[in-house]
Amino acid sequence: MTSNEPYQYIGKELAFFQHAHRWKDYFGGRLSTSIRGDVLEVGAGIGANTKLLCRPPIRSWTCLEPDERLGRQLANIISATPNFVVPPELVIGTIQQLPVGLQYDTILYIDVLEHISDDQAEVAMAANRLRSKGRLIVLAPAHPFLFTPFDEAIGHYRRYNARMVKALKPPGCRLVRWFYLDSCGLLASLGNRFFLRSSSPTRNQIMFWDRILVPASRLVDPLSLWCLGKSIIAIWEKEGESNG
Repeated sequence: MTSNEPYQYIGKELAFFQHAHRWKDYFGGRLSTSIRGDVLEVGAGIGANTKLLCRPPIRSWTCLEPDERLGRQLANIISATPNFVVPPELVIGTIQQLPVGLQYDTILYIDVLEHISDDQAEVAMAANRLRSKGRLIVLAPAHPFLFTPFDEAIGHYRRYNARMVKALKPPGCRLVRWFYLDSCGLLASLGNRFFLRSSSPTRNQIMFWDRILVPASRLVDPLSLWCLGKSIIAIWEKEGESNG
């Protein structure tokens, strides 16, 4: 996709996954201490993560969404949700289309980077939008061997492992930490990869995962030292400016 081409998200799963409240609470809790200041949420979709993560100590929140259709849904959700810490601003477009000079303290890619063909160029543009000590946070599906027809159907270019995350190296940033999440969900993904081979999860499957497997993962993940999971989280920090 170029900056001049209209973008339309091909996935149909967002309406289902917005009801995965336990999963969103889980990863949101793991990310909350790293989200602060002026926030840019890239690929905000229909706002399911915005409602979860837009909490103190936030100064401003910008939802960046390239799909105009999803943007209209998101605008309706923002206007119908009065209890945001700060009213999110909606921008239709991509990070390269933002006005020159805009910078942020936190930039989020929540299940988004895997949809972008040139992920290296994308994180480089994000790094240029970070203030000193700002955080770039990525949550993405884990393990290339788990790539299924479902990934292809919703426009994924890849799934990530630790080696791939470390190789991204956003310029001027250091990798603060990375870890896997949802070890029990990994078992369900393995089952789908090798047995079910489904091109799309059903609502019942998503609810089973959210109600049963996610709470189990909360118990198992610390025991595995965050080394197993169907999702991976990486957090980079923009290095401070030198005083000479």
